[in-house]
Amino acid sequence: MANEISQTANLYALLIGIDSYMPNRLPDGSLYKSLGGCVRDINHVEAFLIDERKVPKEQILKLTASINDPNEPSKPLEKETPEKLPTRQNMIDSFRKLKEMAPEGSQVYIHYSGHGGRAKTVFPSIKGDDGIDEGLVPTDIGTSEGQYLRDLDLRQLLKELVDQKLIVTVVLDCCHSGGATRGDVEIRGGEGIDDKPLQPGQELVAPVETLAEIWQSVTEETPRGLKPSGLRAARDYVLLAACRQNEYAYEYAFNQKTKERNGALTYWLLDTLRQQNPGQTYKDLFERINAKIHSQFPQQTPISMGEVNRIIFGDEFAETVYAVPVLNVEKDPETGEIQAKLGVGQVNGIAKGAEFAIYPRTVTDLKNKENRTAIATIIQRGATESLCLFKPIEGKELKVEDGDQAVLISPSINLVRKVSLFNQEQATEADLAEPGKVPANKLLPEIFTQQPKALESLKQALPKNGNGWVELAEEKVTKDDDDGVAYRVVVNNKGEYEICDRTGHPYQNIAPVKISDSDAATTVTKRLVHLAKYHATAELDNRDKASPLAGKLAIEWLGTSDIYEEGDEIPPKSQLKKFVDPSNPTVKSGEYIFLSIHNTSSQDLNVAVLDLASDWSVQQIYPGKGERFVTIYADKKEVVALPAGSIGEDTVKVFATVDQANFRWLELPSLDEQLEAKGLTRSANPLDALLAAINREQPLTRKLSVAASPSREWTTKQISLTVTK
Repeated sequence: MANEISQTANLYALLIGIDSYMPNRLPDGSLYKSLGGCVRDINHVEAFLIDERKVPKEQILKLTASINDPNEPSKPLEKETPEKLPTRQNMIDSFRKLKEMAPEGSQVYIHYSGHGGRAKTVFPSIKGDDGIDEGLVPTDIGTSEGQYLRDLDLRQLLKELVDQKLIVTVVLDCCHSGGATRGDVEIRGGEGIDDKPLQPGQELVAPVETLAEIWQSVTEETPRGLKPSGLRAARDYVLLAACRQNEYAYEYAFNQKTKERNGALTYWLLDTLRQQNPGQTYKDLFERINAKIHSQFPQQTPISMGEVNRIIFGDEFAETVYAVPVLNVEKDPETGEIQAKLGVGQVNGIAKGAEFAIYPRTVTDLKNKENRTAIATIIQRGATESLCLFKPIEGKELKVEDGDQAVLISPSINLVRKVSLFNQEQATEADLAEPGKVPANKLLPEIFTQQPKALESLKQALPKNGNGWVELAEEKVTKDDDDGVAYRVVVNNKGEYEICDRTGHPYQNIAPVKISDSDAATTVTKRLVHLAKYHATAELDNRDKASPLAGKLAIEWLGTSDIYEEGDEIPPKSQLKKFVDPSNPTVKSGEYIFLSIHNTSSQDLNVAVLDLASDWSVQQIYPGKGERFVTIYADKKEVVALPAGSIGEDTVKVFATVDQANFRWLELPSLDEQLEAKGLTRSANPLDALLAAINREQPLTRKLSVAASPSREWTTKQISLTVTK
């Protein structure tokens, strides 16, 4: 099995590391400080590929700029000849050499460690006169010949690799912001926005028309603009970026004896790869990296995009699992209890008292109870992270590590929906006197006699198949039961089970189930569980009017289009079809409808859009596959093009958080589709109110305390529409 992991002979790599920036000061006075860990990153990656992955050395291209003398950090080593230095042209040439070297179907791994930068666009015809380019900063950026490898350059070079049917993975350990640091820490980003133009003789990597097509094509993937490290959403490759666009990428002396620095992303990437098990995906890899980095550097949030459910250094895909990561595992010195934070909170609908099964990060089968290592109970809920206590599983050692996976197994009492089994009366002779007009709340004699058995079958099925989400209202009444009955189940005159709301009105778009069917009671129970989760997501809300985010998210439908196609530029509102009735927006199936999202707060917000459809499904519709959220900057707008799907009434719900969050775990298939065990993918609760008592509770330990008022860190808005033929 070890050999299965270690052999990757069909892998080709381009490794770029820049410590020395020569000279590092730009004409406007800003500078790119020389770094201390980038070349070390690249050397460590190269050693890993050769020694542990058995990649032939001749299949690895390497560009480095090392520091020769600490007193002259802008002077590179003499042994690094001009053709081996990471200049813009050498980077472009190496990308294309890699394309020539690698046969079709090969793995291609690209790793960059160095500064990221921002500059006034050299593509004004594409981005506009005030556009910004983001890109990789070459070693000679301070010279007259030095030039950025800009976002569109990089996107074109990656497209050329993908077009050759190569399986591409990109790691960018850099950022686009600079700042002051203390101690053994450095930031991999420059200050300000450079205005350096292309010099004569510095050609574009492709004609402007080709680059414009790329920009337009990725606009559909993410209309918001640039993604971390100058790339937009990756559909056809895997991208691991060190941080979000407005954050820092740190390098740090992880080895305190030698004081040698490494990039945080690269350090934990290699540490995790060395512990890899067969079948693990890039998502599994990312979850541990994210847990490690975010616990050490709260201002750095790594990003993964693209084909993240692809097997690491493989071409096969695994089923996507949206498990919640375990963070900051620590032992309380006073009580000896093992505590940690889970990457889930109030914004995801989790309540105090919820229980999770813990699985090692190396495990991919989340259905097998034998794989569990501990049970965690939420003792204090935060906005996006919650404090939990662990208890051992009988016969097993209590062992939990950062990056392990948490799966919801028992919702707290606040998550439960109550079901009433309603006994209908038998129709009287007077009711039966006029054929075909028996009242809906009364049963024909032949159906009435079957009613007791049918309801008893359902009564027996609820505790067996309800999984803690639904329970009989008659069986359990609690002090905090403000809502009472959520669903009523009745038998109708067609001999069918009927699921109704609390007022007794049957729900639409639910196929009938005959009470005579052998598995009828089980089917109805599973539907009730599905509806409980659907409505929990629908009701998930932050009602704290004192929150600084209250009222800071504005959304509206702008209009529709029957000529817009995927990849087109988002049209202005004036070119969209207006709604006949603005109070009841309607779109035809197959058309596009355009949603405006405006962040009116003074903080950058991470946003995700969910569609609660009339077929009882819940899907994240923006951003796309492989991404958890997009960042909308303070006082900025985003316009999203959404294709209209199935006919019916839909609710679109927009979530915004200050910190990172994963809303894909709220996703549900349409009713009666199989619910697979996918970590937290299927769990939610209504958040009927924000309880003041939770905000007033004291944490058990100062070290692991989460936000005292989680409602300050998230908000949500929803909007409805009707899809017609």
